[in-house]
Amino acid sequence: MSKLQQSCKDGKRSPPVKVLSGQLRAAGIRGAADSAEGYVIRAGRGRTLRVSLVWMQGTVLEVQLGGTTVMLMDETGTFAVLGVNNIPKGKPCLLPGKYVMVMGVIQAVSPEPVIRAVKIADLSDFAALHRQMWKLEVEELQQVLA
Repeated sequence: MSKLQQSCKDGKRSPPVKVLSGQLRAAGIRGAADSAEGYVIRAGRGRTLRVSLVWMQGTVLEVQLGGTTVMLMDETGTFAVLGVNNIPKGKPCLLPGKYVMVMGVIQAVSPEPVIRAVKIADLSDFAALHRQMWKLEVEELQQVLA
């Protein structure tokens, strides 16, 4: 049994898994969304992976009124991030056009992924490099975990 499977079995949340919004949109439910089981995504080559805590990256499209929710876009679509007002130092990078990373817990996958933020970081200084590498990072981590 892998460490990831063991941590889910023990009821502990596994480390964040790098995912694309399109993978979450196509995900199936394995258990309660806020449980260690979470959602099942396709990790390539016919493999699946259970996720509940995710690491995503994207460009800020919109900061909604009140500053509690942000809409982001990665290369596979858009996703919403809730609770950004509760993240220390998260607000300065939440401007349209900024490229950010978000770690958070999946709240919903359909019709659009929704993540409750745990951490946000501004990656805008090297946005071109981060965008270019992101899909490769996602694929590599998922191959290791699946």
